[in-house]
Amino acid sequence: MNTHQPPGLFAAVYAGDENAVLRLLRTGTDPESVDADGQTVLYLAAVSDAPGIVRLLLAAGAYPDRLSAGADAPLCGAACGGHFEVVRALLAGGAAPDLREEYGFRALTWAVQGGHIAVVRELLAAGADPDLPGPGGDPPLVAAARRGSPGCVRELLAHGARARREALAEARRWLTLDVEAELRAGLEAAYGPGYEYVTSRREDEPGTVTVEVTLLRDGRPTAGNNRQTGHRSIVALLKRDPSPPEG
Repeated sequence: MNTHQPPGLFAAVYAGDENAVLRLLRTGTDPESVDADGQTVLYLAAVSDAPGIVRLLLAAGAYPDRLSAGADAPLCGAACGGHFEVVRALLAGGAAPDLREEYGFRALTWAVQGGHIAVVRELLAAGADPDLPGPGGDPPLVAAARRGSPGCVRELLAHGARARREALAEARRWLTLDVEAELRAGLEAAYGPGYEYVTSRREDEPGTVTVEVTLLRDGRPTAGNNRQTGHRSIVALLKRDPSPPEG
C-alpha cells in the first residue's frame, strides 16, 4: 500500500471530481493511498458522500474494510453520516456489515444513533446482527428507543432484535424527560458551562420532531447533538410487538 499522498488524488476526492479520480487510477495511482495523517482515500470518499468515487476505488482494488488511520472503517463513516448510496456501494463491494472499528463502534451503531432508517434497513438486509451492542453495551434496539426513532425500532424488530423489555423501559424513561434540556446538559458535561446555545426543530421522520441543540463559542457553532421525539410511538410499537417473550 502506498504510504504517501499521491498528487491530485485526495484533491480530486475533496472536489468530488469522478473523472479526475478515474484518470488518476488509470495511470497507476494506488486506490489504497493514504494522506499524511494516515487517512485512506476510500474513507475520505465514504465520509464525503461520494458513491461514484467509492465505486471507482473499489473497482480499482481498494479494500473496503481497511481502517483509516488504523481506527475508522469506511462503512462506519458512511453510516454515521447517513450516506445511503455509499453504504450500499461498500456492502456491494464486500464490506463486512458488522466490522468493529475503534472503541467498539459498528456501522449499525452509528446508523441507529443518527436515526438513519434507510441505512439501518440496508445494513440489516446485508446481514448485520440486530443485537450486537455498541461501545456502551446497549443493544441496537435500546439505542433506537433512546434516539426516539420509531422507524429504526420497526426495522430492528422486523429483523428479530431482542432486548424489547429494556428498550420499552428506555422509551418510557424518555417520555418523562425534556429532550432539549437533556441535550444541553450532555453538551455542558462535555464542554463545560457558560456557553450560548441555539435550538432548532425539524421533521426528519414523519410523526416525530428532531430537536437539535448547537453550542456556540464566540458566536460560532462548535458542537451539537440531536434527538428525535418519537418515544410515545416506540412505546406503542414495543407493547404490541408480537415476538415471543425473551427467555
